[in-house]
Amino acid sequence: MSVPLTTEQLEAFQRDGFVVVRGFYEAAEIEPIQCGIHAIIGLVMEEQGLTIEQPPFAPENFDDGFQELIAHDRALGGRVYDAVKQIPAFIRLVASTKHEAVVRQVRATDQPAIAAGGYGIRIDNPQEEKFRAGWHQDYPAQIRSLDGLVFWSPLVAMTPEFGPVEFCVGSHRDGLAPVQEIDEANPDKTGAYGLTLVDEEARVAKYKKTAPLTEPGDLVLVDFLSLHRSGENISDRSRWSLQFRWFNFVEPTGRKLGWTGAYAAGKDLRAVHPELVVD
Repeated sequence: MSVPLTTEQLEAFQRDGFVVVRGFYEAAEIEPIQCGIHAIIGLVMEEQGLTIEQPPFAPENFDDGFQELIAHDRALGGRVYDAVKQIPAFIRLVASTKHEAVVRQVRATDQPAIAAGGYGIRIDNPQEEKFRAGWHQDYPAQIRSLDGLVFWSPLVAMTPEFGPVEFCVGSHRDGLAPVQEIDEANPDKTGAYGLTLVDEEARVAKYKKTAPLTEPGDLVLVDFLSLHRSGENISDRSRWSLQFRWFNFVEPTGRKLGWTGAYAAGKDLRAVHPELVVD
């Protein structure tokens, strides 16, 4: 299997805890997913008897009608969210041999694994705070293995108005950060969304921040221990992005825990890592 990352990209990942790989995915991998989303939005509108105009599919307008749909009934956005992760082209990409090759290269392992329940298509709606991810590491919300990787890729071209993902550069080198399970500033956030860093302001202040702008087809590869957050979407369109999580079966902590999951697997972080949770 070929080595996907250049020496420079690998060094940047190890130094910064993330790296942007331009043009990692081909249009033939991305457009069938966008086309599937377009079709599902149309099916939901049809089932609801809505007369919202939806033009024929094109990659740049794959989500046309979605804003009108959630304005009619926000719960229908959840229906679309659950449906789109079942698109065959998306599932094929989850298990891409390119992802496997990256894990083998970056983690120097011959036992890559896909994190069950750790993949999906995020929909960050304009001006919506409840499901916006604050500063966090992926490990406490996913567990599986300390050698975890997030493959993140936008389905729309990122602009500052979309609120691109923001990173604390090099934060992965400082290890696991303690958390609280309730976001006191946002009590309606639950599960993984409710996790907040202990002494968050002081912790994140130590690092340089960056929020790279990316295009469909670009990959942002993220270490499970990198501190990052979703930006605030102040545009008039939802921010759609692909997320795939892989990990290394061989890593000792994951082996000791039996590669358990967390919230998506119905587990409480406190039951698995009580030392990470501060009351």
